Amino acid sequence: MPTPILLDTQVVLTAYFGDLKDLPRKVQFMLGDIDNDLLISTITMMEIATKNSIGKLKMGEAETQEAIRDLRLSVLPFDTRHAYRMFSLPLHHRDPFDRMIIATALGEDIPVIAADREFKKYKGLKVIW
Repeated sequence: MPTPILLDTQVVLTAYFGDLKDLPRKVQFMLGDIDNDLLISTITMMEIATKNSIGKLKMGEAETQEAIRDLRLSVLPFDTRHAYRMFSLPLHHRDPFDRMIIATALGEDIPVIAADREFKKYKGLKVIW
């Protein structure tokens, strides 16, 4: 049975645009392991779209679809369970997209690959980096 792992937005962008050598070896291994079910949250897709719209990122819909396909990601919808989880999150992190990604990982009880040190402050969140 595949191991589900949620990718933070920055990890998706680095893996798609950058060189995998920019990521820790452990992360490189996990991204390359076909036994892992690599997940992208619909929140990450919204963050990419928002940053594209305001000119902070040049990555449109076609490139996002290509990244999902090329990185063999499965899309994980943000649902009511995840939204309710937001009520109990301490305010360690002010970025709403990151908070929703954290709530998703906690709600699904799955690890998240993220470089952001703030993620590790959330009790119960399994952070890989």
